[in-house]
Amino acid sequence: MTERMRQILALTLLAGAIMASAMAAIYAKHESRKSFTELQRLQVERDRMEIEWGQLQIEQSTWSTYGRVEQLARKDMQMREPETDQMTLLGP
Repeated sequence: MTERMRQILALTLLAGAIMASAMAAIYAKHESRKSFTELQRLQVERDRMEIEWGQLQIEQSTWSTYGRVEQLARKDMQMREPETDQMTLLGP
């Protein structure tokens, strides 16, 4: 193989390596952008779920207030406070 043929072969291999490197860089950038877009979508979903969680906690505390429980006991279960003669006090 002559010197000129070696130079052409080396140049061809170098050009191929440069093309492969460029394609790998493009692919990596594309994957990076896809991952960033997915991250943003997940952050929006997380924020929405945190808001919903806060609303559910407020709703739960509203439904379990003493007044609400007493109202349901009286209305739905027909419960009432015992009369004084029906009570027994226990000592220490």
